[in-house]
Amino acid sequence: MEEGLGKDITLLFICLSAVLMFACCIKTARNPLETDNPDLCSGFYFTEDQGREFLSCMKTAYTTSSEWERRSEDIRNHILKGAGLEIFPDKCPFKPVFSDRMNYYGYYVQNVAFQSLPGVYVTGSLYVPIDHEGRMAGVLSPHGHWTKPGEYGRYHPDVQKRCAVIARMGAMVLSYDMVGYGQMKELGWRHEHPDTLKLQLWNSIRCLDFLLYMGADPERIGITGASGGATQAIFLAAVDERVSVSVPVDMVSAYFFGGCICESGMPVHKSEHFQTNNVEIAACAAPRPMLLVSVSGDWTKNTPAVECPHIKYIYSLYNKEDNIKNVHLYEDIHGYGLSSRTAVYPFLAEHLGLDIKKALNAEGTLNENTVIIEEMDTLYCFGKDNPFPEGIVRNNDEVEW
Repeated sequence: MEEGLGKDITLLFICLSAVLMFACCIKTARNPLETDNPDLCSGFYFTEDQGREFLSCMKTAYTTSSEWERRSEDIRNHILKGAGLEIFPDKCPFKPVFSDRMNYYGYYVQNVAFQSLPGVYVTGSLYVPIDHEGRMAGVLSPHGHWTKPGEYGRYHPDVQKRCAVIARMGAMVLSYDMVGYGQMKELGWRHEHPDTLKLQLWNSIRCLDFLLYMGADPERIGITGASGGATQAIFLAAVDERVSVSVPVDMVSAYFFGGCICESGMPVHKSEHFQTNNVEIAACAAPRPMLLVSVSGDWTKNTPAVECPHIKYIYSLYNKEDNIKNVHLYEDIHGYGLSSRTAVYPFLAEHLGLDIKKALNAEGTLNENTVIIEEMDTLYCFGKDNPFPEGIVRNNDEVEW
């Protein structure tokens, strides 16, 4: 007992020393959010050199899997406390609302809405394989901050393509709206709200619950998204061990923390005696399989040399280095384009037990040509046949936790 206590004290001292030593080096940390809160780490909060130095300092704090598990538990607790989810609210009934099925080549789509809190509805679409036998894997598909017409949120063609192809391979895929996106925006919800990070993380937890409610295999749950969707992916995988496989695309950076209020608008990275970054948050998934997709055209440009080696070191503490992969696309810019999807499909197939052949043409090339890209309102759940439920919460300020 005394020996274990001594190890805990030693690890605490090492972690605090590393954080404090690194804090002394920081003289130009920047916070683009207009706030007086010194514990918010927004946007390019570190320089590239500061990001490298932080990881180098922290590496000395965990040299065994048990030491990393203590560190990762601190990170999880800090995320939940910073997001105001230290104590979970009661999980209310889903009261799901479904649209009619839309049948396509190898999959069907069914729009859905369900409660994450009383009167608070998550909206999305389920992509389900046709004629699948046995229990299906489940995949969550959060989206990033794409706002242009025709490239908006989960209605972006790239999102629809990946959901459809993953469904054809044999998984039930839930593509869901960020807070204040899609039909809920039209109802009165705003994305730029102080509590968005809290609700968005809670919605992701409830989306995982919903996949299980719909019959997904609890041993085969994946999550993948790009940009802000990747932030949601690493946060959920960090705080919810039910995520089996994670694929964050174009986000995990040692020096960029996410520039939106939904990523860094609450103190999830820092407090008076605590500091982490998105690399350590992503590594909380260890030793579960994870694929980092990175590109030369954004803040993941250093992933092969900086971020991935640090995470691989953490996986090595479990002798699970093969569970962490990086695909770096040297010619690509920020997004979840064809090259990214081409890398992701085989990884998900391998680790979720999916059939990669159903994503390919007869000659072995990727087949996305048969995916039907729908207009945004076609993927709405509520309409004349499904009116808004009585008592639905119509904006952020009406939420009761």
